[in-house]
Amino acid sequence: MKRSFKILIMLMIVLLFTTGCWNRREINELAITLAIGLDATMDGQYLVTAQVVNPGEVAAGVTSGNSSVIIYQAKGQTVFEAFRKMTRESPRKIYPSHLRILVIGESLAKEGIGKPLDLLVRDWELRSDFYITVAKGMNAEEILKVPTALEKIPANDMFETLKVSEKAWSVTSSVTLDDLIEDLVSDGKQPVLTGIEAHVKGDEETALSNRNAEMIDSPARLLYDGLAVFNADKLIGWLDEKQSRTYNAVTNKVKSTVVNISCPNEGKAVLQLLQSKAKVKGKVKNGKPEVDIEFHREYNVGEVECKMDLTKPETIAELEKIEKQRASKMFEQSIKQVQEDYEVDIFGFGEAIHRSDPKAWKKLKKDWDKEFEDMTVNIKVDVKIRGIGTVGNSFLEKIK
Repeated sequence: MKRSFKILIMLMIVLLFTTGCWNRREINELAITLAIGLDATMDGQYLVTAQVVNPGEVAAGVTSGNSSVIIYQAKGQTVFEAFRKMTRESPRKIYPSHLRILVIGESLAKEGIGKPLDLLVRDWELRSDFYITVAKGMNAEEILKVPTALEKIPANDMFETLKVSEKAWSVTSSVTLDDLIEDLVSDGKQPVLTGIEAHVKGDEETALSNRNAEMIDSPARLLYDGLAVFNADKLIGWLDEKQSRTYNAVTNKVKSTVVNISCPNEGKAVLQLLQSKAKVKGKVKNGKPEVDIEFHREYNVGEVECKMDLTKPETIAELEKIEKQRASKMFEQSIKQVQEDYEVDIFGFGEAIHRSDPKAWKKLKKDWDKEFEDMTVNIKVDVKIRGIGTVGNSFLEKIK
C-alpha cells in the first residue's frame, strides 16, 4: 500500500513538469496556403501572393460554384512583413506548412532570389518538399490567379503537372527548396528552375474567372516551358528544348521521353526512352580541366511512319546508329551553346573535377566560369533498342 502511494505521488510530481500543447492551433484558425508567388515591385518592395484553400468549397459533396481558392496579397520591405500584412484582410493567419509550389516572378528572379528565400529556409513551419518555378516573361501573381479545370485547386494542378511532365517529357525538372539551396551554395554547379507561363486567349475577364474551369476549351491555361539558368541567385537566361533535354540527361533527371528520328530510307520513327544513365568523369590534363560523359540509353520503338522490316536485326542496328548520331550531336551542340552563351556551369562539371582531383580544384574554382567556358567535353553515347511493341512491321506497308 505504501509503495502504491509513493508511485502515485511521483506520478503527480512528474505531471507538474509536463507541458501540454501550448502552441496548438485549430484548423479553423488557419488559412491553408498551397501556393505562394513572389514578385518585385517598382518601388523596391516584395509583392507576396498567397493561394489559400477555401475549406467550404473543397469539402466532400459541396458544389456551390464558388472558387475553391482565395487570393490574398500584400506588399512589404521583406517577405515576412508582407505575410503578416495579409492579416489586414484575411480572417485567418497564412499557414504555409502544406505548400505545394512556389512561383517566382521573372523580374524578381533577375534581381536575385537569395534574400526572399531566406524566410522559407528559416521558417520552421515550412516543409522543403514543394516545387519552385519561375514565371516566364510575367509576374508570379498572374500565374496564381488562373483557375484550372482538372484539379479544383490550381496549386495541386501545377504540382501534379510538373511531376507528370518530368516523368514523361524530359524538358522540365522538378526542383525542391533543398535542391535549390544545394546548388546555390555549391562551388561547381549553378541552379536551374523550370519556367511556367499563363496563356490567355479571348476575354481576360472570362479567362480568369470560374468559367475558365467550366469550359471545354479553357481560354486560360498554365504551361511549363523551358529551364531558367541562374548565375548564383540571379536569372540570366532560358534553355531551349534541346538544351533542356541535354541538361536533364547529363544530370540524370530523365525518367522517360520520346524522340523522333529519320528512317533509313524516308519517313520518321519514334523511339520511347526507357532508361537513361550518364556517367560524368572529370580530369585535369596539363592544368586544364576536361570532362568525359558516357550516356547509356535504352529505347522501345513507339511509332513507325516508314517502310522498314523491324524483324531484321540489321534494321534495329541501323535505327540505333541513327539515334546515336542524333543524340551525340544534340548533346555536343547544347553543351557548347551553354558554355558560349551563359558561361556558367549548370551541369555540375566542377563537382566532377572536384571529385577526381581535389588539389587541382582548389586552384580552378577561383575562376571556374572562365575554365568552364573553354573546357573540353568528350561525349560517348551507347544506344540499345530493346523492343518493337506488340506488333512487328507497320500495317502501313499493307496499305495500297
